[in-house]
Amino acid sequence: MGWLRFSETGRNFDCISRPCTAHHIPVYVEEVEDIVSVAQYILVVEKESVFQRLANDQFCNTNHCIVITGRGYPDVSTRRFLRLLIDILCLPAYCLVDCDPYGFDILCIYRFGSMQMAYDAKYLRVPEIQWLGAFPLDSEKYCLPKQCLLPLTSEDKRKTEAMLLRCYLQKEVPRWRLELEVMLQRGVKFEVEALSVHALSFLSTEYIPSKIRAHLEILSGDCSFAMKSGA
Repeated sequence: MGWLRFSETGRNFDCISRPCTAHHIPVYVEEVEDIVSVAQYILVVEKESVFQRLANDQFCNTNHCIVITGRGYPDVSTRRFLRLLIDILCLPAYCLVDCDPYGFDILCIYRFGSMQMAYDAKYLRVPEIQWLGAFPLDSEKYCLPKQCLLPLTSEDKRKTEAMLLRCYLQKEVPRWRLELEVMLQRGVKFEVEALSVHALSFLSTEYIPSKIRAHLEILSGDCSFAMKSGA
């Protein structure tokens, strides 16, 4: 859903006229053309439940963006479509996942690709994507009650420890690795939906907009610095 219009195999998809209406990811991504958008960014959410929450809150009416979900681990079509949109529209992309090992793994698949599809990484991985949340310390920052926090299972801990051994994390996204270490040290996890415990629309009206603003300000500052350096 969001501020996007495109065609696929002769069929037109106009999300711009109704930005809060959900559409399926195109099956034949290689046939997608005539892409038009007035969005400011792309938001990828891990789960359909969060996607539906944003749709119910009419998130795209007040935020000029494109929202995509892979419904958990994303399939090839979702990843190829995201890669295509970024290539054509040159928009920043952000990812919102659960604060647990599986959410982090999904985030990494978007950014780095998967071992199974390494041969097709050029068309699937999105190294530009930024982690929007949820972060381990968000539970304290937003005063989540204890019942929203779940202990990491033995399987969770094994998965986290295995991910910490991935050498590319320290090399390319050291901050992400630090967040993963914090999660392991704290020994708890929580879902994105837990952030809405105090207000149902919190994700749409507070959490996501504030995180996006912070990222865009950093991006704007980096661009200004680059322009001054080149002057």
